[in-house]
Formats: sequence, C-alpha cells, structure tokens
Amino acid sequence: MKKKICNNIIEAIGNTPIIRLNRLNEGLKTEIFVKFESLNPGGSIKDRIGPYIIADAEKDGSLKPGGTIVEATSGNTGVGLAMAAIIKGYKCVAVMNDKQSIDKVNTLKALGVQVVVTPSNVAPDDPQSYYSVAKRLVKEIPNAILGNQYNNPANMEAHYCTTGPEIWEQMDGKIDYYAAGVGTGGTVSGISKFLKEKNPKLKTFGIDPIGSILTEYHRSGKISEAHSYLIEGVGEDIIPDNVKFHLIDEMVQVNDQEAISALHRLVKEEGIFAGSSSGMAVAGALKAAKNLNGG
Repeated sequence: MKKKICNNIIEAIGNTPIIRLNRLNEGLKTEIFVKFESLNPGGSIKDRIGPYIIADAEKDGSLKPGGTIVEATSGNTGVGLAMAAIIKGYKCVAVMNDKQSIDKVNTLKALGVQVVVTPSNVAPDDPQSYYSVAKRLVKEIPNAILGNQYNNPANMEAHYCTTGPEIWEQMDGKIDYYAAGVGTGGTVSGISKFLKEKNPKLKTFGIDPIGSILTEYHRSGKISEAHSYLIEGVGEDIIPDNVKFHLIDEMVQVNDQEAISALHRLVKEEGIFAGSSSGMAVAGALKAAKNLNGG
C-alpha cells in the first residue's frame, strides 16, 4: 500500500493503530487492546480536537483572521491547538498550572505558543486558577477566543467523528467494553456515544484518578472536595459539560502508584512508551477486567 501524502500536519492526525496487550492481562479471560494515540504528530489524542475547535469557531464567526486562541490546558490540548493554529494562521496562548512538566512547557514554546503558568493549589473559581486566568486573557487580548475544551461540544464531536469510528472499524465491531480516562470528557463521551450506537450492550468504564471529584459525582450526584494527585491531564475539580455521565456505565478509581506502576509495566512488558494518564487508563482497565473475571 502506498503511503498517503499529507498536505499539512493536520491531515496526519488520526488512524492510529490498535495494539493487543499480551502480558499485562496475563491470567485474565478478557482481551485488552490499546489505541496508540501517541503516534499522532503532536504525541497525544488531544491532537484530534484542535482542528475541530478551530473549525467550529471559524464557522460561528467568533474566530477571525489573525485571531488568538487561549486555552487552559495541561499541555496536550495546547499542542493540538498550536499545530492547527500554525496551519490556519492564528496565535495561541496556553494557560497551564505549575503541576505540569517542563517538557510540555518547552514543547509549547517551541511551537510559538505564549505560556502562562498559574498555581495549582487554588480553587477553580480563584482569580489565579488557570480557568480564571484563561477567561481574563480572552477579555484582555484583542480578537481572542477561549478554546474551552471542557465545555465546547467540538471536543466531543471530534471523537464521535474520528476516534470512535476508527476503533469500531479496527476491531471489526468486536468490542464489548470500552475504558478511557476522564478529564474534560470529550474522549470518553464522544467515543462511548459512537460505540453505544453501534452496540447498545457495550459497557463504558470511566477511569478517574483518586483525588478527582468525577467518580463521586457519577455515583451520588454530589460535588465533593478535590485533592491533589500526580497524574497529569485527567480528573477534575469541576464538572465539565463534556463529561456525559449517562454514557459512562461505571467509574473506576486509580491512585498515583497504580498508574505509574502500569506505565512502567507497559514499557518493560509490552514495549509501549506512555505517560501517566495512559498508565492510569490501563490500570483502570485491568481493574475492570479483573472484576469481570470474578476478581
């Protein structure tokens, strides 16, 4: 098969492979497969939402030529938006909290993004939180919009239109369970919506770090107090609009140690390099699979 020539970096996003795990799930009857999203050009699944957010803002007229996209991000969405913005001719500002790695900061700066770092140990509505700072910058910067991955339907739409169909096709429709980390909610909700339309019996597991408020909200409808954790890019101290709880059948909680242990095992036993959020997702999937297999 001839390799497709891409006209720009945006066209290189998606169509990532699915890989069977052979050792991490040893002893389980359940087969586990992972979608290798780090092969996207920006290194994460968040590459997919950048073009959708920009196209949606162009369509509704909020983003005008030469404009600036401001986003509160743990880093990966900032990269996805930055790549799409370069192709489309826009500027980007990424607001990140001080919990994120210096590698992510340096990557964004290399892409020409202005990075603003905020404290992580503040409440979501605090003027210093990265949510609040991003909203303030949109008001201060002429011709600026907020990417708003937490509440922007374009986030969920990107996965409903691309990631979900890819998974269904690659698995030949043979998929009974789907597990994903929950943060902004776009990934888990968009993919779950598509897969459940194809297979109404499919069960979705949302994987959540201990310290996030999402699991308790899913179980009781009550907003609890968030606590700090080391895993990057997942879990929340707010309830994003893109987390569609009716599309998540069960939440599975994972602590920092379990997530780090899983990502180390991914490298040493499967040869797959991944980050902490991927380690968390795999750890949660393994927990769910063990329960399905009777402990």
